[in-house]
Amino acid sequence: MKRLHVNMAVTDLEASIGFYSVLFDAPPTVLKDDYAKWMLDDPRVNFAITTRGVAKGVDHLGIQVESDEELGTVHSRMKSADARIVEQGETTCCYAHSSKNWIFDPDGIAWETFLTRGESAVYGSDDLGKGSACCDRPTEDSAAAEPVAKDATTASTASCCR
Repeated sequence: MKRLHVNMAVTDLEASIGFYSVLFDAPPTVLKDDYAKWMLDDPRVNFAITTRGVAKGVDHLGIQVESDEELGTVHSRMKSADARIVEQGETTCCYAHSSKNWIFDPDGIAWETFLTRGESAVYGSDDLGKGSACCDRPTEDSAAAEPVAKDATTASTASCCR
């Protein structure tokens, strides 16, 4: 079963945790110094907030799947959407190990589809000494710069969600 994913960058994590805990009538299922996530069943959503975003507000949207088969199905639909795809593959981001792909809608809004394979003790690549900002997710410009067909772009970065 698929689950909608929303990732928002916030200014004040503590205040935002309080607000969303009341709104969702539930505490976060994952809580870190810079990140919180609610895995809700009503509505079925993976809602995450982080202080790591460059701009405050919705950072990206996504579809979380529960199997490799579902990941393949959603990825096939992405390929049919007439937009650039970034095939990121295996990555560590947002305290999780995942397989993921990215696409950008006509207005440049980033969508990811991903399968979480397990938890991680670190947020992502910055914690591993590979950069100053974790999850330098592919941008529409970086996808456009790749010299391959629009449905076969491969990401060179091992990260995801600012």
